[in-house]
Amino acid sequence: MKDEIIKLVKRYKTFILLLSINIAALVLFPSMGRKAFQLTGSNILEMLSVLPPIFILLGLLDVWVKRETMIKYMGDNSGMIGVLLAFFLGSAAAGPLYAAFPVAGVLLKKGSKLSNVFVMLGAWSTTKIPLILFEASALGLKFMLVRFVMDLIGIVMIAYITEKSLTQKDRDSIYQQAQQSK
Repeated sequence: MKDEIIKLVKRYKTFILLLSINIAALVLFPSMGRKAFQLTGSNILEMLSVLPPIFILLGLLDVWVKRETMIKYMGDNSGMIGVLLAFFLGSAAAGPLYAAFPVAGVLLKKGSKLSNVFVMLGAWSTTKIPLILFEASALGLKFMLVRFVMDLIGIVMIAYITEKSLTQKDRDSIYQQAQQSK
């Protein structure tokens, strides 16, 4: 029982630390502490509204898309098709960046090339389709195109440089952790 409690505390140490800071702020600076708890509650509600649909879609992706299909289109020999598919997946996705990481885990579990997963994460964070449309209407087509092309080049370069800078042991460890995640 004691070992389980210690394991639980270790697992949630960051949460416990932040909760303690929030409680201390509430006691020492009541107005700031209330505001901190309100913001925390608001963020939790936002996460609870975003994550369940993402997890449902991930479950469907995990069941419907065979590993062989994922390897064919996004694996080591996928080439430009894998990059384009990863870029489209990231750009078309809805939700905040923290929702992209479970998607990345499923892609890795299914055998996607590491650089393609990095491209998907980069696209998710910078090239959302609604953002591109807003930029075109508010800031002009030229600005939107320049930023989009620079993002595209930057994302692909960063993804490949990051993958190549990892040792084979690091890559194997990433894939192993993805396989072990539930």
